[in-house]
Amino acid sequence: MRLGATLGEGLRVEGRDGAHTRATARVIEALAGASRDLAEVIATPVMGESLGAKLGSDNSDGDQQRKLDLVAEDLCRDALRGAGVGPYLSEETEGPLTLDPAGSLAVAIDPLDGSSNIEVNGVIGTIFSILPAPEAAKADPGLAFTQTGRAQIAAGFFMYGPQTRLVLTMGDGVDVYALDRAQGEFRLVESGVQIPAGCAEYAVNASNHRYWREPVRRYVDDCSQGADGPRGFNFNMRWTGSMVADAYRILTRGGLFLYPGDSRRGYEQGRLRLIYEASPVAFLTEQAGGAAIDGQTSILDIPPSRPHARTPVIFGATDEVDICQQYHQVPAATPGDARARLGAGV
Repeated sequence: MRLGATLGEGLRVEGRDGAHTRATARVIEALAGASRDLAEVIATPVMGESLGAKLGSDNSDGDQQRKLDLVAEDLCRDALRGAGVGPYLSEETEGPLTLDPAGSLAVAIDPLDGSSNIEVNGVIGTIFSILPAPEAAKADPGLAFTQTGRAQIAAGFFMYGPQTRLVLTMGDGVDVYALDRAQGEFRLVESGVQIPAGCAEYAVNASNHRYWREPVRRYVDDCSQGADGPRGFNFNMRWTGSMVADAYRILTRGGLFLYPGDSRRGYEQGRLRLIYEASPVAFLTEQAGGAAIDGQTSILDIPPSRPHARTPVIFGATDEVDICQQYHQVPAATPGDARARLGAGV
């Protein structure tokens, strides 16, 4: 498809493959409409209104809600009601809901990723996953969200920053669209995205170093030693507090993202949700030639234990993910053995 083509044109091309793909296109177009509205709210708030204001309440999984979280939830849910979506799961819902009993697709969504960035005017986003809705999910919508990430039909995220962008996969590569505000259309700006190899960048919240488990500490410590350490070259460390921003940078420049589990209560499995954060980003990553693991296992092969299940997440360029995975597979070694470990393939 030519650069500059609209999202609608691209979805019509995809939709020629069959009714199921046309249904998927309808859902993506509904989400695109919600994101346009949300981008407008973010860009032109009512004077004096704080979209990042904390509401004094938590969502169903214990994270503090902000005003824009609920605005995003309302926009996304309302848009999907008429788009053929049956089972629906959001970070802001207690559990799975049914939007349309006849819907053939299920949607899991984080309506507003990175909400702590609102008050500092940082990048935020919307992450979504589209799955088939099993027949049994008509009686129990939760059954749609017991599937692994391999079942995803499509996934992506909208990113609200200097530009509003959509990063999308329908299982045949990754495309990037940018919102043309004048026309109200998303236009293709890059097709067939591939994560570059060999980038010396990693994204991690280094303030949690003392809580990490030993394999993650070893990996980050070896990277932080730069050219003087066992990796033999200098790394840059990045962290934005918004998964979509870090994911987009990795898709563009390469490198690695880590949000591991750690020793703090409630952080044993990290803080990222498997179904509507980790799995869609893992699907995008693999479609762009990268890899995504929890340390040992591919994110897309992890069966959800509950709707808001969390998982450690490591994703990025395959070469760097492989190295990080080896740190999780090799027993702890003394500091003096670091170069030997790498020389042996770690």
